[in-house]
Amino acid sequence: MRATLLAVALACGGLTATAQSSQAAEAELLRNGGFESGLDGWRCPAGSAAPVSTPVHGGTAALKATPGGGHHAECAQTVSVRPDSAYTLSGWFQGSYVYLGARGTGTTDVSTWTPSASDWTRLSTTFTTGPDTTSVTVYTHGWYGTPAYHADDLSLTGPGGDPGDQQPPAVPEGLAAGSVTSSSVTLTWDAVPGATGYRLYRNGESARTTTGTSATVTGLTPETAHTFEVAATNAYGESARSAAVTVTTGSGGGGGGGELPEHALVGYLHASFANGSGYTRMADVPDSWDVINLAFGEPTTPTSGDIRFDLCPRSECPEVETEEEFAAAIKAKQAAGKKVLISIGGANGQVRLETPAARDAFVSSVGSIIDRYGLDGLDIDFEGHSLALDAGDTDFRNPTSPVIVHLISALETLTAEYGEDFVLTMAPETFFVQLGYQFYGSGQWGGQDPRAGAYLPVIHALRDDLTLLHVQNYNSGPIMGLDDRHHTMGSADFPIAMTDMLLTGFPVAGDQDAFFAPLRPDQVAVGLPASSHAGNGHIGPAEVTRTLDCLTRGTDCGSYQPHGTWPGMRGLMTWSINWDEFNGRDFSRTFDTYYGN
Repeated sequence: MRATLLAVALACGGLTATAQSSQAAEAELLRNGGFESGLDGWRCPAGSAAPVSTPVHGGTAALKATPGGGHHAECAQTVSVRPDSAYTLSGWFQGSYVYLGARGTGTTDVSTWTPSASDWTRLSTTFTTGPDTTSVTVYTHGWYGTPAYHADDLSLTGPGGDPGDQQPPAVPEGLAAGSVTSSSVTLTWDAVPGATGYRLYRNGESARTTTGTSATVTGLTPETAHTFEVAATNAYGESARSAAVTVTTGSGGGGGGGELPEHALVGYLHASFANGSGYTRMADVPDSWDVINLAFGEPTTPTSGDIRFDLCPRSECPEVETEEEFAAAIKAKQAAGKKVLISIGGANGQVRLETPAARDAFVSSVGSIIDRYGLDGLDIDFEGHSLALDAGDTDFRNPTSPVIVHLISALETLTAEYGEDFVLTMAPETFFVQLGYQFYGSGQWGGQDPRAGAYLPVIHALRDDLTLLHVQNYNSGPIMGLDDRHHTMGSADFPIAMTDMLLTGFPVAGDQDAFFAPLRPDQVAVGLPASSHAGNGHIGPAEVTRTLDCLTRGTDCGSYQPHGTWPGMRGLMTWSINWDEFNGRDFSRTFDTYYGN
């Protein structure tokens, strides 16, 4: 790209100009606007943008960027400018719905676009900075789900900022590894003067960003060497990367919870209520079930944190056993190698830990239930409005909403108190997890449902202690998968696409720098309803088998192709044991047949 240099001279009857824009020569301010040096100077979503040699407008390279369903492939650069000064922004583009703009101008942010450019088309706009503006962000992007666009010879001309003020920070030093587990590494480094943030790289790829001088990278493969580097950032760019540190993670295994079968069947037992499926006594639960979740422990009020559990009243469940018989049957199941958990929440049990007092009551009351029956652990089945993100809570790795923060703290306390044999499972709805690929909380401009993706910070914080995540692939609206298509219930396609997201990972709200790392296969079970009475989205034995074939063997996947094959995926979860009994045990028999039990 050719730089544009314009000399500015004033000779107006001896008058002296006072505006800053008249005191400095106009200059080309964009770095690598022709992409001759790759993406140097530009911030683009990982994997969505790259330099290409054809087509080009000038020189030997241009940018090619491909939007997705969760992002519009924005490439941006922050540039030092002067206050109260005029600037011209321009560039050449090919593609449909291509945008060029500047934000942070201090006055009116500007943008221009073309709906369709089959050949190189020039876009141009101008702006004037505000009285306190010293930097602006220039960007180009396409639109969600549209084909790739091309950009070349981007230019920003006007008075340059002070050269000493527009340098990236120095390279960080002192990168070192701290705590290392089978799936996570904590790293620290020395602070860099002038840095406003840091970007951590794993094996050459951006892993996460932070404003502090430490970070924990999770979702790592056990017993594997991982190489880390860190770079410092500020408004003017990113430093070179630090010296690398290589760390080998520990041996794998479940996220706590003692030993589960290699492939496990998880079911919910209606122990505290009746809903038309019939009451099943604990002693009569078939041997097919490896994890039995007692449904449900519920709070005295939604915000009390005080969880109570009682057996179904005899007026609702005439066949209910006595408390002593129930406790004895639990011990018999455990002696046979089964895990029995208390499940908290459900559709009617709204739990909002808004205060430290509610958090502490939750820990105390849940612990009392576990101790009362000698249970193996805890299942979190928060639904409805139990979890929501407050305005401004935008980073799932560093949540600030009290109901999220207090739940994480409570679960960390319980897992620490009961030790490595404690079983921790979660059963969120797709709205709270996979919808986070598109939307997170109320969004950058507000207006979105604040519950969108609200389970992600809880799963992320507890992933090293998490035994099983079994998302409810039922009672769900359409959800966009990693193929950027919406998937609906009714066939194997839905649980295949939703489970692929958990095992592959995904950028939250389309932000490649906010990547929700994949869970280990042994931490994931596919949640499905046991019958058409149990929930919307029921699929029959053939489709359940096809789901397992696709995810564990890579066969019979249909139109959706997952990003891997996971023979070590833990198994299946269902709502519920009672509904499976009501339906002739179709669900449990399908599992037993598939895994040869």
